[in-house]
Amino acid sequence: MNIFVALIASYLIGSIPFAFLIVKIVKNIDLRTVGSGNIGATNAMRVVGFKLGLFALAMDMAKGLIPVIVLAEKVMPPAHLSSDTLRFILGLTSVCGHNWTVFLKFKGGKGIATSFGVLIGLAMKNFVFAKIIFLLALTWIVTFLASGFVSLASILSAVFLPIFLLIFRLNTSYMFFSIIIAIFALYRHKSNISRLLQHKENRFDIKSKLLSLKKKALP
Repeated sequence: MNIFVALIASYLIGSIPFAFLIVKIVKNIDLRTVGSGNIGATNAMRVVGFKLGLFALAMDMAKGLIPVIVLAEKVMPPAHLSSDTLRFILGLTSVCGHNWTVFLKFKGGKGIATSFGVLIGLAMKNFVFAKIIFLLALTWIVTFLASGFVSLASILSAVFLPIFLLIFRLNTSYMFFSIIIAIFALYRHKSNISRLLQHKENRFDIKSKLLSLKKKALP
């Protein structure tokens, strides 16, 4: 596969607005008009519930994973590009697709789930990087459970990504990629950062969501 074809495919895969489509199909609601107005899985959970929200989350992660582990294997990279660099480029292109989707007039989500899918794909090729992703996931989970803010967990994870790479002394290309991912995440969360500073950000009530699932599971 030609690298330019792979880049277009990666962007289009990233551009598929799964959360938006799920909410539209199930509730016939434009996700951009409810909740936070974001087309990501967190906002979808508020509208269609925890289970479908998790499905949207998994699909958004898959958008980042597929270019890195599938498309990258089908591309013959130019001589000056390493296989890692090719994966980085395809992964970033997918994140760009999610953040600025062609299917919704280039207005997309925050890119966290898709970015994490990219990181998982890279971790499958690098054991040290896999350790970093574990620490990153732990950072997100602990921050979210302690604060209730999805945005804060995502922001701190983005900040810690290059820090963890620095601690583990991974090569320059990984560091460069991690900084770009962090910048993307922080830029897309600028409105959330503003609301957090003003104490106006909405918490995600995980306890009520789990209780709701428990009640539905009972006969």
